[in-house]
Amino acid sequence: MNDITGEEKDSEKLQTLKKLAAAVYICQALTFMLAGLPLLLGVAINFYKRNEVQGTWLESHFNWQIKTVWITLAGFAVSGLTLEMGIGFFTLIVTVVWLVYRIVLGWNALNDDKPINMAM
Repeated sequence: MNDITGEEKDSEKLQTLKKLAAAVYICQALTFMLAGLPLLLGVAINFYKRNEVQGTWLESHFNWQIKTVWITLAGFAVSGLTLEMGIGFFTLIVTVVWLVYRIVLGWNALNDDKPINMAM
């Protein structure tokens, strides 16, 4: 008989959720090639599975990813609105660099099986 303990089930579920978090980081990175659609797909995954990660170290990653999307969208909006004033390009550069920073920091913490520091 193939009895799976509760601990093994939890471990399997955590690994599945970790793969989802990795997929969201990949979606965020794909934003550079495919415009904003992957960014929105990733955040949809975050919101859909958010309850399943509550109380785990992955909760910090889901929250980090959601915050990353909202601030990135705001940065893109400000960039678009201020493009004609001459500062839109600079706000776009800052937003893109900030997005890359968040993806790299989150990805590295995820691969180390560590929560992400939300203060950043």
